[in-house]
Amino acid sequence: MKQFTILFLSVLFFVICGTGTYAQDAQTLLSKMDEVMYSPKDKQGTVQIILTNRQGKEKEREAIFKQKTNKSLYRYTQPESQAGIATLSLPDGVMWLYMPAFGKPKKISLLAKSQAFTGTDFSYEDMATTPYAERYTPKLLEANTEAYLLELTPKSDKSKYSKVVVTLNNKNYYPIKMEYYDRGNRKFKEATYVYEKIGKYWNAKQVVMADLSKQHMTKILLTNVKFDQGIPDSVFTVENLVPKKEKK
Repeated sequence: MKQFTILFLSVLFFVICGTGTYAQDAQTLLSKMDEVMYSPKDKQGTVQIILTNRQGKEKEREAIFKQKTNKSLYRYTQPESQAGIATLSLPDGVMWLYMPAFGKPKKISLLAKSQAFTGTDFSYEDMATTPYAERYTPKLLEANTEAYLLELTPKSDKSKYSKVVVTLNNKNYYPIKMEYYDRGNRKFKEATYVYEKIGKYWNAKQVVMADLSKQHMTKILLTNVKFDQGIPDSVFTVENLVPKKEKK
């Protein structure tokens, strides 16, 4: 009996220790992903955007971006036809768009957030700066030696997605892949990520969003990335969307 008890405790200890890596709840895992994605005090760099249609034809754009906690600013610099277009994401899902042809910034409605982000395969909803843990309710689907699989259900009924399935790196907690399902529960978009470590932060140096129904793809490459530069809050204002030379 004593030997059986020792054997039982040994097996129990092995099970607990052996599965300890996976014994994390979905909410904790999602919060850890947010920590990786939003931990820098601020972030800035250059964005190269490559659009590829179903025939394989490519279009390229460039933009500069600045991000601070739950705020971000994108401003296109190339090509000339896109230069000056800018978007501003603010807390609580507030977003603004500036196009030189409009002459002034326009607030993006909840309905418009499901539309394409300046002609890419990302929607304005995808570009929101609000942490995922605030926007989604997570469920742990699977845990293995390489990744966690989380199912995220939008908290808002305004979302265009029925769910987002995230493959999460199980050591550093950055997303490897996100699969997007429409309201009919059909997968129609898929994003893949390549991360690199810069100093103490993990940075998504490449993101590829593929629209499976349109057979269209957007690749984003981040370069010249710098962290914690002390970007002032005044950068993330509606007034700052309009270039100074265009202000009257």
